Amino acid sequence: MQWEQLLCDKRQGGSGRRSGDVKNTDLRSEFQKDYHRIICSASFRRLQDKTQVYPLDSSDFVRTRLTHSLEVASFARSLGNICFKEIEDRGLDPQVSGRVREDICSILECAGLLHDIGNPPFGHFGEDTIRCFFRKELGRLSFEGESLETLLSERMRNDLYHFEGNAQALRLLTKLHYLVDENGMHLTYALLNTLVKYPVDSTGTDPESGDVKLHKMGYYLAEDGIYREISEATGAVGCRYPLTFLLEAADDIAYRTADIEDGVKKGFISYGALTEELRSASEKEGLGDGEKDFMEESLRVLEDKLRAAQSRGISDPEMNAVQNWVISIQGRLLGCAAKSFVENYAQIMAGEFGSELLKVSAGRSLVKALGSIAVRYVFRSKQILTSEIAENTMLTFLLERFVGAAVRAEEGAVTPVDSRLMEIVSDNYRFIFDRYAKGQDKVTRVYLRLLLITDFICGMTDSYAKDLYRRLAGLD
Repeated sequence: MQWEQLLCDKRQGGSGRRSGDVKNTDLRSEFQKDYHRIICSASFRRLQDKTQVYPLDSSDFVRTRLTHSLEVASFARSLGNICFKEIEDRGLDPQVSGRVREDICSILECAGLLHDIGNPPFGHFGEDTIRCFFRKELGRLSFEGESLETLLSERMRNDLYHFEGNAQALRLLTKLHYLVDENGMHLTYALLNTLVKYPVDSTGTDPESGDVKLHKMGYYLAEDGIYREISEATGAVGCRYPLTFLLEAADDIAYRTADIEDGVKKGFISYGALTEELRSASEKEGLGDGEKDFMEESLRVLEDKLRAAQSRGISDPEMNAVQNWVISIQGRLLGCAAKSFVENYAQIMAGEFGSELLKVSAGRSLVKALGSIAVRYVFRSKQILTSEIAENTMLTFLLERFVGAAVRAEEGAVTPVDSRLMEIVSDNYRFIFDRYAKGQDKVTRVYLRLLLITDFICGMTDSYAKDLYRRLAGLD
């Protein structure tokens, strides 16, 4: 892969750079224009009311999807700058210049803002709920007397069984976010390709594979054509786009550290428990080169932060120590990810690198330990588990009502209630359905009807989903 092609600024429905015949006083690059399209969009604003970990939380401290995305954008831009400055300084790639580095940093910043934009309400548990619904209900639903499980093709079924926020993001950005036409937000192909973490469809996944690109699906059958157009335009065909590795690392660093900080703030994790967990992780056998030193140094830094907070008379020295420690650890993990990217640059550019950057770094054991701590102390807490059960009830109810209505609408057998339910669905989403379902066979139309409802559900904020559930269930 070559950066001249990878930095493709083409957009759906037109080229990237304006014609030289037109006087242009806008000095922004095409990728900087992407940034402004994103932050001014309603889809991006909705992230302020979507769960990161704590659903419908009234605290202004814990992260939402919006604040998490802002952090990822910052980390991703920093990683791009660190990596490509070193690549340029060391002469590892003659194509990398200051201008190329600036474009790369702009793309990564935008990708950080968008990486979770396809996620449904209530965090990753919302994704699980959608998957479980279709696995359970697709065989029970019928169209013209035939079970949807047998009516739909294997790939259509798998798109629903393995529903992914990643694939939904591509769909949202290329179709559902109606800006000037049915081509979505009109973002550059380089940015869109960065967001496709898994360049395989729903029938080509292998969660147990040693190649990370196969772990999940990256696009639905409905977006097969636009994904192929994007990947062919950038030259990243059949492999990950190089900047995707840096976006993934930025996301991992942001949520692994934030989950600990938010967990301590919410009282799920004590300072003492955190230090003991880190000490135990540092003493495990089989740590790789540099991992044990990295773990032990991380623990020492945390203890040093506590002593410093105590010496300054901070009112809550343990919380202060954790917050300052998180900042320090984020910087160290950024260094680990950057080092891995530069060391494996040749393989990455050849499309042959199959690991996450942090998994082949000195920070691997710390990242793993932070994830384990968050799961055991936060995600398995009674408060979170209780919330997730309630969220499942709400989303399952909404899916049952709207999916049933959508199938009957396609069948031409709507009830008065069904017609009212379909009127509630976003006008934009219904327009996109009509645009892409026109002239299609009945099986494809049913598949697109089902996607219409997942589109609607995914576009909801946490508060809207809760309020709509209560209204439709007659609780308000």
